[in-house]
Amino acid sequence: MYTVMFPVSPTSADSLTGSLLVASPALADTPFARTVIFLCAHVPGEGAMGLIVNRRLPQPGLDDVLERLGIDPVPPRRRIALCAGGPVDGGRGFVLHSSDWAGDSSLTVDDGTTLTASLDVLRDIADGAGPRNALLALGHASWRDDQLEDEIIRRNAWLPAPPSDEILFGLDHSTKWRQALATINMDPLHLSHHVGHA
Repeated sequence: MYTVMFPVSPTSADSLTGSLLVASPALADTPFARTVIFLCAHVPGEGAMGLIVNRRLPQPGLDDVLERLGIDPVPPRRRIALCAGGPVDGGRGFVLHSSDWAGDSSLTVDDGTTLTASLDVLRDIADGAGPRNALLALGHASWRDDQLEDEIIRRNAWLPAPPSDEILFGLDHSTKWRQALATINMDPLHLSHHVGHA
């Protein structure tokens, strides 16, 4: 059974909520190698939650997910990207989408992006309507307390970058990591395991 839930609420002046985290070479030998994560919520010192947006989920397919959720029609009138959103709670679905659609349980991430915790958005999408852009992610990534800050500052694990619709919602997952690096003028060929250290 897939449910849609939020573990954290995004509120803080110093928050990275709405930013991308681009995996650096320090994560090359981990499950997060070459991932791009959209931070849906970040409260400095308290934790963070995000979705991997560039890891295609081979199984189940979108049709299978909709069928398990009892959402008609199957096949849907409209298709959206389906990702492995992270290693935590792989049975939970998270719908990241443009802010031109909102429901009772929608959470505004930033001016252009919303996360929805109900199946209404999937019903609208399957019926050919819904938000202009959308992504369904199964599972999420999360950090406790100061863990994310430690990974960024001390371990050089993540490079913060600005999001774009193409990176968030594009269907070509294989190019998103390089696209995200390009937004901060980083060439993957010049990255080392010591990013950030002179």
